[in-house]
Amino acid sequence: MRSRVTLGSNIDVGGAPSPTLRNPLYFVARLPRLPRVPGRPFSSHAEAQVSHALDRPISLRDAERFALAVLPAVSRTFALSIRVLPGDLGRAVLSAYLICRVADTIEDAPALPAERKAELLDRLLDCFDSPPAARTLAADLAGLAGDPAHVRLGAHTHVVFTLFRALPPRSRAHVRTWVEEMVRGMRKFVVLYPHGIRIQTLDEYKEYCYYVAGTVGYMLTDLWHEHSPSIGPARHRVLRERCRAFAEALQTVNILKDVARDAERENSIYIPEHALREQGSGHATILSPAHLRQNHAALASLVKLAWADLDDALGYLLLLPRRAIPIRLFCALPLLFAYATLRDLTRSTAMLVAGGGVKISRAEVKSLLVAGPLLVASNRGVRWLVERVRLKAFVLFGAATVRA
Repeated sequence: MRSRVTLGSNIDVGGAPSPTLRNPLYFVARLPRLPRVPGRPFSSHAEAQVSHALDRPISLRDAERFALAVLPAVSRTFALSIRVLPGDLGRAVLSAYLICRVADTIEDAPALPAERKAELLDRLLDCFDSPPAARTLAADLAGLAGDPAHVRLGAHTHVVFTLFRALPPRSRAHVRTWVEEMVRGMRKFVVLYPHGIRIQTLDEYKEYCYYVAGTVGYMLTDLWHEHSPSIGPARHRVLRERCRAFAEALQTVNILKDVARDAERENSIYIPEHALREQGSGHATILSPAHLRQNHAALASLVKLAWADLDDALGYLLLLPRRAIPIRLFCALPLLFAYATLRDLTRSTAMLVAGGGVKISRAEVKSLLVAGPLLVASNRGVRWLVERVRLKAFVLFGAATVRA
């Protein structure tokens, strides 16, 4: 079963209270280890529990075990955050995220024609109402070409929906509402750009980010309201005003750091053609060494947007009740990673070189995994840490020896 984080008695996640948070490294020490099997993208034991199971029911225990095992293979950053969300809230976010990753797998499949992608996305939505539809889709996705971990996830779509169906009714409703909105938006862009997504304008970029990220911000905020007693109707309304910026900031940073990867592996370019042309380049020369200066200049509007959205995202985090520590920590960790990544992006052109990209150091990741839990309950502490990360790499002495 899913490992649970024990939380302090003054911490509000809608669950039973646990021992008081005394040790400042408590959260770091209590974070359960993720499955790590050398040479395998996720736990072979968890996969064995559900492999060849299209013809038999999947238990909730096996579904949850598989979901937690596959998670770090499809998103290491998200896997670091999901561990702090307990109970039904954690399961709701976990299942929703994996369903979204199945949609990503379909959208990004390099060999599929647009018509086939649209059909598979429609069938993914059918899975909400039909377990047989989920099993049939899983069998079809098993034959996709692409990243092995994502293909394995797609081949276990029915397992992910088993976890989804075990959620409380309100949680299922929140997840379904916003995942359907996301998938319909993905379908729109797949059909609009049948030969690979090529965003044309900043307004179109913002529309795309709403569908693939802003929807997640709304979904999470609705789940916070459902599962956290300290987030009442008034606080929920205020959070909803900023939640789109929170999610879209993380998306923009990911797009900026993966320009080369998206173009080479997924045949998708999200940097607006209009911005590139203003600088004397274009989608056709996005990775051209001869256009490196122009392409870097073209990123300026998205970098500006990312900084503004990150600052709004920080406001969102600080509006979360300080008693809702798991929710705050879930939001704080990716936000800190995004600030650090955007800082490095402004000083690099690696993301515009074939095979290149921008990643913050492992030592900084480990340092933020220590400092984030220590300071997350203090708005002043969070502000200090964000400002520090914006300036330069945040690396604690001996970070290389700290358990991640």
